[in-house]
Amino acid sequence: MKYQQKGQSLVEFIVVAIALMPLLLLIPMIAKYQDISHAVQVGSRYAAFDATVNNDQTTAGFKPADDLAIEVRRRFFSNPDAPIKTKDAAGDFKAHQNLFWRDPADKPLIQKIDDIAVRVGPSQDVDTDRIFLRAGAFKLNDPPLYEGAVQVPLVNLPSGIRSYEPFDALDLRIGRKTVVMIGNWTGHSPSDVNQRVRASQDLTKALNATSSVMSLPFALLELGHVSPPEVGKLERWEDLVPADRLRARK
Repeated sequence: MKYQQKGQSLVEFIVVAIALMPLLLLIPMIAKYQDISHAVQVGSRYAAFDATVNNDQTTAGFKPADDLAIEVRRRFFSNPDAPIKTKDAAGDFKAHQNLFWRDPADKPLIQKIDDIAVRVGPSQDVDTDRIFLRAGAFKLNDPPLYEGAVQVPLVNLPSGIRSYEPFDALDLRIGRKTVVMIGNWTGHSPSDVNQRVRASQDLTKALNATSSVMSLPFALLELGHVSPPEVGKLERWEDLVPADRLRARK
């Protein structure tokens, strides 16, 4: 006996389509959020690395924070085809907006360009500031670490549509930070470098601890004919030219 099953495939397709519809609608939005996140990361790098060129050791000095913020907003958060001009501020009109960063209602995900926060200055990371690079023996700037941070607030998706939940009430803010070292290394000879390294107690402790850990595999393998690297003893790493290879200057 044969049963009539006409239309079953269509019904199954409709049921699956209804279940997958919210996911299909949100995939483009997730791609837009990822694109904005990448722009935030690149913007923070731009702000941080600008300090390696313009700082208190250069004739130009640090670039004014407001001017740097204008550059970041215009070059990374406006029209991708924007020309590179000095102090060219981006506006909130459509010609200056990234047309990919818009919600399903064709409204910009970044409501106001000036809402994009750009902060530059000495690193506020306490744990990072404790590293040996801050030691006075190294004669680096205090502090030698400089950071650029960018934070972008995004507009929520239109409310009242179930498939947009929870993106209609996220109040999402995307932020990234890049930290660079702008202090110049002023060691002028191997002996000077060794003297500065030994003057840093924190670094000496770290090297000694590393040396004991690296020596363990050699002891376990009983490689008596191979001496383990003694990281804590700088003499092993000195690049010295033998006296018989030197030629006196005339």
